[in-house]
Amino acid sequence: MRSPLRSVLLACGAVGVAVLAWAGLAPIESRTGADREELFEIPRGTWARRMSGEDLGILPDEIRLTLGIRDILVLRNLDEVPQIFGPTLMMPGQSFRLPFEQAAEYQFACTAHASGQMRVIVYPYPATPWARIIWRARRL
Repeated sequence: MRSPLRSVLLACGAVGVAVLAWAGLAPIESRTGADREELFEIPRGTWARRMSGEDLGILPDEIRLTLGIRDILVLRNLDEVPQIFGPTLMMPGQSFRLPFEQAAEYQFACTAHASGQMRVIVYPYPATPWARIIWRARRL
């Protein structure tokens, strides 16, 4: 005769195995067009607030993208002053769209950050079951 605790543990284990199997074997749909964009906005008043000494967390210090899923970085400058991202000067109201085609770590100059830097990490498309499990776990 089985104990109730053993039955519960077996059921939990079976559910865990099923979740791992799904995470590893279910396809990740590649997206096209605007669905692949990751949008970040620099809000109005960012420059003035930074110049007054306010510690702002407007943009993350690190942006993570994945090839074939979210691999186009879009920055929109809603501030009243120009902002620099990498070699690009974004005027007020302008957007900058940067598609990535290689998995790597990139460093960019960014005037919206107090440090003046932003790092973009682009991960490869998760093609294997273990890569899909890791990719899904990272998104939790």
